[in-house]
Parts: sequence; structure tokens; C-alpha cells
Amino acid sequence: MTDRPTSTTGTSSERFGRFPSSWDLLAETSRTFYLSIRKLPNDVGWVLCLAYLLLRVSDFFEDSAALEPQAKLAWLRRWSAALGGAPLDSDWGTQVAEIGAVEVDAVAAEHAEMIVAEFEALDPEIREPVRRHVRDSTEGMIRWIERGPEVGTEADLDDYMHEVAGRVGYLSTEVFTWGSTAIAKRKHELMRLAREAGLALQTVNVLRGIRKDYQRGWVYIPDEFLNEAGIRPDQLFDPAHHRQALQVVNRIAAKAERHLQSAIAYAQTIPRSEHLIRRACVWPFLFAAATVGISRNNAEVLYGEAKITRRRIRRIVLATSVFGWSNRFLNWYFTRLVLDG
Repeated sequence: MTDRPTSTTGTSSERFGRFPSSWDLLAETSRTFYLSIRKLPNDVGWVLCLAYLLLRVSDFFEDSAALEPQAKLAWLRRWSAALGGAPLDSDWGTQVAEIGAVEVDAVAAEHAEMIVAEFEALDPEIREPVRRHVRDSTEGMIRWIERGPEVGTEADLDDYMHEVAGRVGYLSTEVFTWGSTAIAKRKHELMRLAREAGLALQTVNVLRGIRKDYQRGWVYIPDEFLNEAGIRPDQLFDPAHHRQALQVVNRIAAKAERHLQSAIAYAQTIPRSEHLIRRACVWPFLFAAATVGISRNNAEVLYGEAKITRRRIRRIVLATSVFGWSNRFLNWYFTRLVLDG
């Protein structure tokens, strides 16, 4: 899901300008992750910048409202092949622009040639694990498009979220342990929590995107959640079923909170000595916790979008910059945010 409003005319380059570096692309495609990744130690931050952009290309082809399922599959297969080392067409960017997409992720897809070139220049020791995880995630997206937008159970939802986010938790852990000897000593413990950390952020994306996902033909809320509330997917947005719809919202929020508890434990496992990496993990988890806090019993989740304010983001950044070394503080602050937003 994107963090910036989208335009409706012109190619992505025309809408958002030219991008001299992948850092500029990251800033355009995600304010939240740019904030965290840019603060990381140089080598670690650069690897995650490129990894994130590679995943944004995959996200574009999976999510694009401008592509039919078969076209999505064709593009994702081409992209997976490119991740495996196949050369991109010389006119790749032009072909992407011709899709006519208005999504901000099209920016990364149009500039994939630059991203891939910079990625291939990375140290092979970390490049290959990142390549594997990004490609596995892309192949997971292909599997789910072939399967279709049917999420019957919570296990189905977790399977989907594992492909698009759980694997990202593993990828990030690979990068952190590559960049830090102190973190590498805790790799086993971090890997145990990594999938849950990824699922936490993706569950919040599901919560935030209930209406937009429905409008593009997907309902990520499990049928079993809807059945428990006694409503159909289309009735989520019917005022006559407001109470039942909020019951579903609160069920998703409770699920997000459970995953986020593991995500906070993940951040707390990062040694205090690696405060830059620890803080970069804490920020998206606490932003997500605040989103859960303002989403409970909130009709805006159904009729618009519940978003935390920039002021709240600044306050979280400031508080964790001062006290984020303390596990006790993180536990207290997480509880406060997840309950009250």
C-alpha cells in the first residue's frame, strides 16, 4: 500500500519527476520506510533501500488496478526472471509506462533497470540472500493471483501475508545480521520472530485498506471473520450493518495487536549497542500500533482511511530517539499506543 496520494495523468516520471538515485525513489514510494531505512548504518541502509524497491516493483504488478489477472501474472513472471538474472528489455520503462497506471509504485517499476543495476553491484554475501527472499515473495504473489481473491480462513490470510510480508521479515534479519556481529549472535532468536514482525505490518495494511482492497476486487478479511459477524463482504460498507462491520474491524485489530507484540519483542532483541538498527525497527512497529489504536470502533476504517497524523509520527520518533533503548519503555509505549492510538 502506498503512503502518498496518487495522480491520475501522465507517466510516473512525468508525475513525480526524474530520480537520480534509488534513495530518491524510496522517498517517493514510502515516507514511512524512507524515514526508518535512511537512518540505518550506511551499508545496511543501502541494501534495504534496494531490497525494498525491488519488492515495490513486485507490489506494483500484484496490486495494479490497471492490469487484469493474466497480465499481472505475465509481468510478475518477467520480473521474477529478471530477479534471477535475466536481462530486462531495453524499453522496459516505456512498457511499464504504457500500462497507464496511476499507482505511485509504478515509479519504482519504471526505474527497475537502475534499481537492478545497483542491486547487482552489492556484496554477493548479502545480495544472494536478498535476491532469494525477494524472488520467493514474487513467486508467492504469482501463486496467490493464480489462486484468486478467496481468503476463507485466518490461516489463508496468514499464508498470503507470509508471502508478501513474512518473507520480508526474514530478508531484513539477513541484512541486519550481515551488517552487525552483535546482531548475528542473536540471529536464531530474531528469525523466530521475523515472520510475525512481517505479518504484524501487513495485518495493519489489511486493516487500513479494507475499502480500497474491496474496490479493486480483493477482500483480505477471512470468510470466517465475516461469518462470525453475520455479514457478507459487501455489507461491510452498509450503514445498516454498521455494528457487525465494526465487529470485523475489531477482530482484525486484535489480530494485528497479537502480531505486533512479537514485532516489539523482535525490536527488543536487537542489542542496545546497535541503536540505529533497533530504532529503525521500532518506528514502523509503533506507527502500526498507533494505527491499530485509532482503528478500533472507528467507522473511518470502512468509509475512508484511518491514518495517524504527522504530529503523532513526530512524537513517536522523538520519544523513541530518547528512550528507545529501554525495553520497559517500549512495552509501556506500545501498550499505550495500541490501546489509544
